[in-house]
Amino acid sequence: MIAFGVCLLLLVFIFQAATILLLEFRRPAHATAWLFILFLFPFVGFILYYFLATEYRRSRKARRRGSLDQRRRAKLLAMTKTVTDPAALPPTGIAEQPRLFRTLLKRGELPVSGRNRSAVFNNGTDTYAAMLEAIDKAKFHIHISSYIVRDDGIGRQLQQTLLRKAAEGVQVKLLYDGIGSIKLKDAYIRILGEGGVECACFFPLRPSFLKKRMNYRNHRKITVVDGTVGFIGGLNFGDEYVGKHPRLGYWRDTHLKLEGDSVYWLQEVFLKDWEIATRGKPDDPSYFPEHDVPEEEAVQIVPAGPNRRGDAIHDSVFAMANAAKERIWMTTPYFIPSASVAMALRDAAVSGMDVRLIIPYVPDTWLVHLATLSYAEEMMRSGVRVWQYKKGFVHAKTLVVDRFAAVVGSANMDLRSFYSNFEINAHLFAPSAIAQVERDFLQDLQDSEEINLQKFLERPRTQKFKEAMARILSPLL
Repeated sequence: MIAFGVCLLLLVFIFQAATILLLEFRRPAHATAWLFILFLFPFVGFILYYFLATEYRRSRKARRRGSLDQRRRAKLLAMTKTVTDPAALPPTGIAEQPRLFRTLLKRGELPVSGRNRSAVFNNGTDTYAAMLEAIDKAKFHIHISSYIVRDDGIGRQLQQTLLRKAAEGVQVKLLYDGIGSIKLKDAYIRILGEGGVECACFFPLRPSFLKKRMNYRNHRKITVVDGTVGFIGGLNFGDEYVGKHPRLGYWRDTHLKLEGDSVYWLQEVFLKDWEIATRGKPDDPSYFPEHDVPEEEAVQIVPAGPNRRGDAIHDSVFAMANAAKERIWMTTPYFIPSASVAMALRDAAVSGMDVRLIIPYVPDTWLVHLATLSYAEEMMRSGVRVWQYKKGFVHAKTLVVDRFAAVVGSANMDLRSFYSNFEINAHLFAPSAIAQVERDFLQDLQDSEEINLQKFLERPRTQKFKEAMARILSPLL
C-alpha cells in the first residue's frame, strides 16, 4: 500500500514536470526556473506555476486587445510624417543601416516618425519639474500611466496638481499597476476620484491571481498632455526618485520629453492600456490634435507586452547589437539577458568592438543583483567592460549603438522586461539626441568603478553559489 502511494506521488510529480517542459519548450530558461522550484517545493511549485506562469498572450482576448484600432491607426498614419527610407535621415547614422531600419520597422510595429523634438533628462528633480510644468499648462486632457505611485511627497504633489487641473475642467486619467503600486493607500485614490480624476488599476492583485495574470505587470511610464507633449522613461512617482531613499541615496535615471508625431503613438499605447484596465474605449478628438513641430528628429515608439505579437523590444535590442560596428554602450539596473542578446554582446566584444555596461553597485533588489553579477562575469570573460555605479543607485535604461541610434525607455535588459512586462521604449535617430544620451553615459562612467575581472573571480565560493541560485531563478524575477 505504501509502495503504491509512493509510485502514485512519483507519477504525479513526473506529470507536473512534463507539463512544465511541454508548455515552456519555447522558453528553456523559464522551464529550468520552474523545474527548480518544483524540485524544491513538490506539488506546491506546480500550483504556483499554474497561477503565475500561464502565458497571457495565449488568450484570444489578449491578442485582440493588443492589436491596434485599425481606423485610429489609419488616422494616425495620415497625421504622421512617417520615414520609410533611411536615406532620408542624417548621414553616418541609421541611413547606412537599411537592413536594420527595415527590421526595426517590422519588429516595432509602429512607424518611425519624422516631425519630433526631444529633451533628455538625467535626474528626477528636473524631470518632475518639466512634467509638472507641462501638466500645469494642460487645457484639455492629462493621461498618466505609472508602474509605481506612492503616497509621499512627490506622490501628493502629483495628486494636488491633478486635482487642481480636474477642478479647472481638464479631463484627467491616472493608470497605475496593481503590483507596483500595491502599497498605495485606498484613500489616495478615493481623494482623486472624488475630485474628478478618473483612476484605474492595471491587473489588481487579487483578480489577477485568480485570472492567472499576476506575473504580468504594466511597467510603462507614460505621460501625455493635450496630445502634444509626452514623457517616457524610467521614473515612477515617488520620493526615492529625487534621492530620498534612506539606503540608495542619489537616484540616477533617464527620462525623455517628446513633442510631435511620436506623442500620437504614446497616446495610442496609453488608450489601449486604459481599455485593458477598464474595458472602456475612450475617444475624443482632442486626444490627437494637429501640432506645429517641424521636421527635426526621427523617433520610433516601441511598445511591447504579453498581449502583442512577438517581442518587439527584445528583438530590437538584438538587431541593434548585431548591426553594431564600433560600440555598444548599455546602462541597466537589472542585467539578465536572453541567450541571443548575451551572445550578440559577447560576439561584439570578441570582435574588438567597444562594449560597455553600467550596472548598480548598491542594488535595490539583492536577488536580481546577484543574478546580474553572474551574467557580468560571463560578459567580462568575453571582453565586455563592466562598471558599477557608485554615486548612488542607477535606474536608467539606455542603449547607444555606434552613432546611428539611442534607446531610452522603461524596459530593463532582463527577461521580465523582454517577455512578461508591458513596456515602452523610444528609438532616437537624431544625432543631437544620441549625443545627449552619450554624454550622460560618459558622465556615469566617471561616477562608476570598473570591475576588475581577476579580482572579481576571487570572490568567495558562497557568493558564487548565491549568484548561481539567483541565476536559475532569474527568468521569474
